[in-house]
Amino acid sequence: MEYLKKITLFVLVILAFFSCENDEALENQIAKIETNFTIERFDRAFAEAKPQDLSSLKSTFPFLFSTRIPDTAWLERMTDSFQVILNNETNLVFTDFKTVTNDIDGLFQHLKYYDKTFSEPRIITLTNFVKYRDKLAVTDTVAVIAIDNYLGADHAIYANIPRYLTQNMKESQIVVDLASAYAEKQIFQSQKKTFLDEMIFFGKQLYFKDKVIPFKTDAQKIGYEEAQLEFANTNENMIWTEFVENEMLYKTDSSLPARFIADAPFSKFFLELDNETPGRLGQYIGWQIVRAYMRHNDVTLKEMLQTEAIDIFNKSNYKPSK
Repeated sequence: MEYLKKITLFVLVILAFFSCENDEALENQIAKIETNFTIERFDRAFAEAKPQDLSSLKSTFPFLFSTRIPDTAWLERMTDSFQVILNNETNLVFTDFKTVTNDIDGLFQHLKYYDKTFSEPRIITLTNFVKYRDKLAVTDTVAVIAIDNYLGADHAIYANIPRYLTQNMKESQIVVDLASAYAEKQIFQSQKKTFLDEMIFFGKQLYFKDKVIPFKTDAQKIGYEEAQLEFANTNENMIWTEFVENEMLYKTDSSLPARFIADAPFSKFFLELDNETPGRLGQYIGWQIVRAYMRHNDVTLKEMLQTEAIDIFNKSNYKPSK
């Protein structure tokens, strides 16, 4: 028996070695893909604009100006006290976009590798009065990033926003949020009725990040602090056991996504340890299920994103780590 264990361990080590070599070779191939994009700083252009410059701004960025909003509102915004503060703070934090540009370049290289139809959009930065539920938006031709939502987790402007939200309001998460937005454009599920459906949807999104932003850590991909990810990794078996023993997987109870999927300071098992948990543990488990599915099935990233949640679960052979 001991001999068999040693043989099994040896085989696993060899497989891991070749997997790492294959991953490195793939990343070297992707690194050679050329991208062509610039980041257009509407936030700076607007901060420096005078009233007579408004028509020029509207001509350059027509999609940012709704016909329902009169010019007078934009002129008032130029001198709005909070807008002036945002202008100053975004200028201090984002004196240049070198780090963000490098991250986006890496994202776009991977998107072009996995989706041959992808073409780089116009990237526009702006401010939106810290509407942190609307940090960015992407279409096939434009990506809009509200950079006043990425000034740093401890920035004074965010003093009245809960910590579990501000921990991801930092520069390093811009490309992570962009990857989430592109994932949502490619994910298909005919329904999101059960708790399992919800978990798999976000598991797909997180696995998509594994592929298109591999240069980010797992903690960054899911928006956890390192200690929160360590809790999830260490307690994966316990979390899964709670879900299964309480027969949550196929329930359509709307309270379950609120307890385990949505942004929250902690997950709600209604146990003494709740305050020790990070939020969104349902997303974390969905991620592990999708990872298991991709290990055990010969399918492409695109095919997985289009596969129904129940099929992914049934063919995943998912077993939580002990």
